[in-house]
Amino acid sequence: MENYNKTSTDFILLGLFPPSRIGLFLFILIILIFLMALFGNFSMILLILIDRHLHTPMYFLLSQLSLMDLNYISTIVPKMAFNFLFGNKSISFIGCGIQSFFFLTLAVAEALLLTSMAYDRYVAICFPLHYPILMSKKVCVQMIIGSWIIGSINSCAHTAYVLHIPYCQSRTINHFFCDVPAMLTLACMDTWLYEYTVFFSTTLFLVFPFIGITCSYGRVLLTVYRMPSSEGRKKAYSTCSTHLTVVTFYYAPFAYTYLRPRSFRSPTEDKVLAVFYTILTPMLNPVIYSLRNKEVMGALRRVIIRICSVKM
Repeated sequence: MENYNKTSTDFILLGLFPPSRIGLFLFILIILIFLMALFGNFSMILLILIDRHLHTPMYFLLSQLSLMDLNYISTIVPKMAFNFLFGNKSISFIGCGIQSFFFLTLAVAEALLLTSMAYDRYVAICFPLHYPILMSKKVCVQMIIGSWIIGSINSCAHTAYVLHIPYCQSRTINHFFCDVPAMLTLACMDTWLYEYTVFFSTTLFLVFPFIGITCSYGRVLLTVYRMPSSEGRKKAYSTCSTHLTVVTFYYAPFAYTYLRPRSFRSPTEDKVLAVFYTILTPMLNPVIYSLRNKEVMGALRRVIIRICSVKM
């Protein structure tokens, strides 16, 4: 089953879980994380829409991040769960291309949106008087649309290439989704030139944004350090450190996977790293960016009180 002939148009995804009790335990754990991600991100979108106190640029960007995370994790986990439950590891050629397209689009769009959110915090703390101008609604909309457009263009280029290269007899992808580096190992041609384009786009859309985010938070921490209030400094340090932790969880494994030459890659290592930026980060984002925020918790209490008062 793992060696498809050249007339077959399907790929085989080996998946993430071994066929054992440990595999079943990991599968249940991933499903729980998936459900938590769906609940957390959907709740954030709904809460931001309902509560007018959260109708600010920062929470507008947060709602878009939650929307991206909902689509992001839904592109990967349902197909992986279906394959594990029914033992059908195949995915059609077109289905693989569609999954790859949406994954790459959302991955780059989220990376750019995280950069926009870091810029929002930078402006809010370092230039508070200019915040209404530098982070107006128009600017936020432009940032979001720009993230989607850039992500789509980048994704179209990479997906078109991987769907047009000749594949060898084996169509077995040693991964749990149609990831470009894993698909390149099946090519019947030398892809060294294309791998340089992957290196370039990874540097442009992952490494540079991560450097920008780090510099932004560095400037924020320097500004906060000069504040007279020790309580304000402590709060800012806690917020920045947790934000940077989640950002690192997303950018570092992603960049490490895509920047390595093919000869240094390990399928098992790639799958473990992919769990961080495809499954764990969408679950952690609403917790770190939102549910630990006092304004969000205050909005949640107001909504609960409003619902209870209506029922009474």
